[in-house]
Amino acid sequence: MKSVSLSAFERSATRRKGALSTRANDRVPAVIYGSQNKPETLEIALKEIENLIHHSVSETILVDLSIGGAKNTRMALVKDVQHHALTQKVLHVDLHEVRPDEKVTVMAPVESIGEPVGVKTGGGTLEHVLFKLKVRALPKDLPEMIQVDVSNLDLGKSIHIGELQAPPGVEILGDKKIPVFSVAIPLTEEQEAAALAEATAAAGGEPEMLKEKKEEGAAGAAPAAGEKAKGGEKGAAAAPAAAGDKAAAGEKKPAEKKK
Repeated sequence: MKSVSLSAFERSATRRKGALSTRANDRVPAVIYGSQNKPETLEIALKEIENLIHHSVSETILVDLSIGGAKNTRMALVKDVQHHALTQKVLHVDLHEVRPDEKVTVMAPVESIGEPVGVKTGGGTLEHVLFKLKVRALPKDLPEMIQVDVSNLDLGKSIHIGELQAPPGVEILGDKKIPVFSVAIPLTEEQEAAALAEATAAAGGEPEMLKEKKEEGAAGAAPAAGEKAKGGEKGAAAAPAAAGDKAAAGEKKPAEKKK
């Protein structure tokens, strides 16, 4: 990996108030640390660090750091960059100082090259399983990105970590059996239906169409029940009336005494 120049300045103002003051002057708070030296607080011009990140292909950036205009630079990796959640403005930068003869471990992004034969002729789907790989190398040998040719990947096949060809001077770390890219076999209609049923059963629910039918049935039954209740009310209302008529019919005038 080719290193790029970056200028920084010593920072005396620390804590929250100092960081706010630094940002108000269009500079970004930073810290550099390493195994040989104690951590140092720095500040970097906002425009310079944003241009560096914007034009970088990889998240891993190797810099030749000049502090306070010193001619002797220090080699470092941009280890972590904090951004504002809404504006994405750079808020803080962590730098890890390294030696040219010291191997370092970083995460390198992975990119596919070509169209798999299983996708082109078999209707499969390329699955990108791992987006980053852990690699170890000297700073000058660090890859900005690892490219993997997937052109010969057929249906149901995978490319595993152990099958990758590492760039010169680079060691790819991790379980060699873990897949990086795979081509999934397309599902038949029966398999899709079975997968849907299995997912529904696992969720403990019912298919949406069945739910809708049940809801429609319940809605249709409700008025019938209501009508029955209404009819019952009519019957109940009619009963007292009938009872009243019967009582009225049962009432007789007193019999007249015979003379």
